Amino acid sequence: MRYILYILTFSMIFCSDTQDKSYVSKELIEKIEKKYNIFAKNRFLEQERVLKELKNKTEYEKLDSVNRFYNQVRYAKDIDIYGVSDYWATPYQFLGIDAGDCEDYVIAKYFALKFLGIDTKKLYFVYVRALKYNVPHMVLAYFKTRKSEPLILDNLNYKIFPASKRKDLKPIYMFNAYTLYKAKQRSKKGKKLKNPKLHKKWDELIKNIKRKKI
Repeated sequence: MRYILYILTFSMIFCSDTQDKSYVSKELIEKIEKKYNIFAKNRFLEQERVLKELKNKTEYEKLDSVNRFYNQVRYAKDIDIYGVSDYWATPYQFLGIDAGDCEDYVIAKYFALKFLGIDTKKLYFVYVRALKYNVPHMVLAYFKTRKSEPLILDNLNYKIFPASKRKDLKPIYMFNAYTLYKAKQRSKKGKKLKNPKLHKKWDELIKNIKRKKI
C-alpha cells in the first residue's frame, strides 16, 4: 500500500496530464515574478512554449530540446547561490534564479521529460567524474530499452552523445526514483542503505517540489 501511495504522490508532481495542463501554473509564475523579476517570468513562459511544442514529438526530439533549453541557464556553485556546499534546487528555483550546478540541470531535465511523458524508468541520475576538470559531476542518462546504450544529457557538453562517446566521463553510480524506493524497501528487511545521504537529498527535493518551493 505504501508503494502505491508513493507512486501516486510522485506521479502527481508536475502535472502528469500533458494534454490539458501547464507545466507550471499561472499562479505560481506570478509568485515567481514577484520573488525574482519579469525576466524570470519570461523564462517560465518560454519554458511553457517549448514544452507545449514538444508534446507530440519523438522521444529523441524531447531529449534534445529539453537538454538545449536548460543548458542556457548559467552555471554557479551552490555555495554562491544558497550559501551551502551541496543543495538540490527545485526546477522552480533553478529557472527562477537562472543559475545552478550540475545536479540542478539534471533535476530540471528529469522532471520536464517526465512531464512530457517519458517513462522515468528510462531516466537515471548518474554521478561521474569529469576527467577533463578532475571533479565530481552529474549527468542525466536515457535508456531507450534496458539493453540500450544510454544517451547522455549534460551541461558540460551540450550535444547528446551515447555513453561510449563520452570518454571524458568516468561513471561512478546511478539512480532514479524507482531504484531509490527499492533500496529503501530492502533496508526495511535489515539491509543497510548504500547511501543514506543520497536518499535524504532525494526525499528533501521531492518535498520541496511538492511544496512548490521557489
